[in-house]
Amino acid sequence: MTLGPGSPRVYLVDASEENLDEVSLRATARVLSEGWPYSSRSYCFPFALIALHEDRVGVDIEQIVAWSGDEVCSILTPAERDIPRRPRTDFWATSIWSSKEAAAKAFGDATRYDPRRLESPLFWPQGEAGRWRASTLPVPADHVAWLCWLPIRSGPPFFQPPVPWRRGDDSCASLSSTSVKP
Repeated sequence: MTLGPGSPRVYLVDASEENLDEVSLRATARVLSEGWPYSSRSYCFPFALIALHEDRVGVDIEQIVAWSGDEVCSILTPAERDIPRRPRTDFWATSIWSSKEAAAKAFGDATRYDPRRLESPLFWPQGEAGRWRASTLPVPADHVAWLCWLPIRSGPPFFQPPVPWRRGDDSCASLSSTSVKP
């Protein structure tokens, strides 16, 4: 799966496969993202999702949880509340939240964005809004993940589906060699 030229590299670290506790998982993700102009990390133990890029990037992984109607309304813009015939499922609500988190991280400081004023990339036509791009990511069942980025205008494609990181892969170069090919 390739999203095209100028896309980020994305890696998934599964702490349960690597026998890492939560502190070690976070430390591993920090080390893996060193040296990149832009990186984004998200944690939902036992997983860490890492995006590495030459321009702004944001990533988020969430476990699908139950959402009350009030909780869903608290993250939707007025336009999103009016979308007809949308399934109001826990997967849908978690996906909206995750997409907004990834976008807010890519835009700068995720804590500065009110989800009620930030349109979800889930509703961007063809995953695009101006120069911005967004996509869901394949992650383990009962989780959802999103990636938002500014594409690099030239150069080879960087995006690969999240690939499992294995102990001993201590550099981006070694991670790249284990990437899943499309």
